[in-house]
Amino acid sequence: MARITTPADHVKSPPKGEVSPAQVERMDHTPQPFAHRYGLALADSQLQNNLLRFQRSWRDARDEAWDGYAEGGEGRAVPAGAIRTANPNVYLPPSPANREFEALRDRLAEIKDEVIENLPQYVDRFQEAAEAAGVHVYRARTAEDLNSYVLDLCRRHGISHVVKSKTMVSEETTLNGDLEEAGIEVVETDLGEWIVQLAHERPSHMVMPAIHKSRQQVASLFSETTGKPVDSENIQEQAGVARRELRREFLEAGMGISGANALVAESGSVMFICNEGNARLVTSLPRVHVVLAGIEKLVPDFDAAMLHLRLVARSATAQTITSYTTFLSGPPEEDKEMHIVLLDNGRSEMRADPQVRDALRCIRCAACANVCPPYAVVGGHVFGYIYSGAIGLVNTPYHHGIEAGAGPQSLCVSCNACATVCPVGIPLPQQILAVRARTVQERGLPAPVRLGLRLWSNPHAANAAMRVTGLLSRPLAQRGFLRLERVGFNRLALARKFAAWRTPPAPSASPARDRIRARTSRRPEVVSNHAAGLRVVYFVQCITDRLFPDTAMSIVRVLDALGIEVVTPPGQHCCGLPAIDAGDLDTGRRMAKQTMDALERTQADYIITGGASCAVAMLHEYQGLFVGEPEQQARAAALKRRVMDFTTFVDKVAQLEPGAFAASGRDLGPVTYHNFCQSANILGIGDAPTRIIRDVLGLELRDLPERSVCCGFGGSTSAVHPDVSAEILKRKLENVEGTGATTLVTDNPGCMMHLRGGLDAGGSGVSVLHIADLIAACLPER
Repeated sequence: MARITTPADHVKSPPKGEVSPAQVERMDHTPQPFAHRYGLALADSQLQNNLLRFQRSWRDARDEAWDGYAEGGEGRAVPAGAIRTANPNVYLPPSPANREFEALRDRLAEIKDEVIENLPQYVDRFQEAAEAAGVHVYRARTAEDLNSYVLDLCRRHGISHVVKSKTMVSEETTLNGDLEEAGIEVVETDLGEWIVQLAHERPSHMVMPAIHKSRQQVASLFSETTGKPVDSENIQEQAGVARRELRREFLEAGMGISGANALVAESGSVMFICNEGNARLVTSLPRVHVVLAGIEKLVPDFDAAMLHLRLVARSATAQTITSYTTFLSGPPEEDKEMHIVLLDNGRSEMRADPQVRDALRCIRCAACANVCPPYAVVGGHVFGYIYSGAIGLVNTPYHHGIEAGAGPQSLCVSCNACATVCPVGIPLPQQILAVRARTVQERGLPAPVRLGLRLWSNPHAANAAMRVTGLLSRPLAQRGFLRLERVGFNRLALARKFAAWRTPPAPSASPARDRIRARTSRRPEVVSNHAAGLRVVYFVQCITDRLFPDTAMSIVRVLDALGIEVVTPPGQHCCGLPAIDAGDLDTGRRMAKQTMDALERTQADYIITGGASCAVAMLHEYQGLFVGEPEQQARAAALKRRVMDFTTFVDKVAQLEPGAFAASGRDLGPVTYHNFCQSANILGIGDAPTRIIRDVLGLELRDLPERSVCCGFGGSTSAVHPDVSAEILKRKLENVEGTGATTLVTDNPGCMMHLRGGLDAGGSGVSVLHIADLIAACLPER
């Protein structure tokens, strides 16, 4: 088994100085450099097709599995209100299925936390019970310790043939490579693991190792391996090939190596699950059985193991239960040996780190990968190092060093989808940002990003630069876009990479704040509502301020129409989210303080912003930025009590009656709505936007498939990885086209910029509006 390759007709030449795919087989089992893996994945169009189909089918099946479980389960009443997820600020609709998921998730998370807190005692307890049952237990501090122990076992017993069932720990330690180097034959017997072994690849997914391959690709691989034709459409025939070819391996192997889904401390038992039956053969037929498991797999008792089982099946494979569940408490026969190797390899370091400690709850279901938009583009070989998905971005630096995780972590678009499906409530988005910040602290930022943030963090310099840019770009501006083809820029390779698929917006020579200050005084409300008479500070998000001043004026017009006094503090600039997302926390703190300084000077009932991302920063990032600074944390907490995004304010505070603006709306045609992913997954905005569009404005609303899936902007991700951003945007725009809507509405300016640019570049006639623009278009004339 070797390193990452893809079908030859899709492979690009690797960068100078790196090995070619043909040379990969002669290397050890460690992954190729990130840039190489990234280039191979982007060149494989079949990969994107395979993964997108998988993600969509998994999501439907997973939701159905939970719905079925809830309907046939305990029948609990559903309390009013939304449901908390892994992120304390992320919510799910209050359905019975989600309520059941929440209850089981919180219970297992609590159990896992107690184990993590007392991990040394649980390891001792497990070892004592297992050894009493005749098991040899070895504690491996490092990957090298584990590999040496297994290799020594093989040598002592004269074993030259090893069969394995699924174990990600062996991938973590690159055990296969060490065994093969010693002349020991290693055969993977899990169907997916066998496929990737034959293809000289690593698993691309923690549960479904070959999910990146189509059945046609598998058939071709099997035909080449066996020398016999294999039907490219008949999956049962392909599974039969594996059964036939692997049967001999089980009978001839001297050692079987397996993983563990859970380790039961009270009895020293090992729980493992599978759908193929191969794990039972691996653990019972060879005379030596070795279990490889991270120390985080410990649970206190069988009740906890069964709770684990109920969550992992639905989260991993969308099954109510897997086909085989096995508990082993000692060797199966007197003349056979059972060994359990408990691996640390950075786990104790994670346990000691309060920012990532919760990641040790992970039950390796890979649900975080199954909802991750970038994962659907590049797959697990790129979106991870050994462990793929969001969890891999967190634990890789602890298992393999900061360099190993530096490339993949930059792929995260911070959509927070992973937090909504994690069955043990790991706050993965915050942990990814923490790892990103440490990466920046150790390795620094790329020079263009560092210089850009330095400029943008200075309000006066940024203001001057944007005004000059607006003036200079005016000859290229048309209908809000920069027409770069007028100066031939579109012919440059750089332009094709960054701008061919999305037309850039034209910056305004004068910011929105200038227009707001020049407006006439407010007037009485035009419709009865619960917000009339309030005073609000309007935080004009920086993208809105410089690129979409008309949207800023729409927000002011709507607030005026509701009878609200609107003030815009002159010192406001940027909330600091670009720096926070980039991992530059020093700059983020400086910009957060600037924002708090500006907003604290004005007394008001609320602080409103039309940039949902800014609301997320102020509500959920600021306090965490100032750990160890109680005065600044108190300021952030006081600010948090007044901040609200525009959509929530209109829905929850103004509480407009159905049809309030319906009679005055112009013909906007069918409308569809894209939920900014953080509005859905962090702010818990729910159905507020669609309620406003359908009920308050009386417009025809068409449901957008995958409404809350990220559009691909992802802040700096769309600049650092434009190819990934373009593919995610393509997914979104295909869904938009399928609705037949003529107007696409969203609540975040970053999404608006990204969606407008993509639709314009594709020649679409669909217009993109902020929800404030839509409401303003429906206001009656004064």
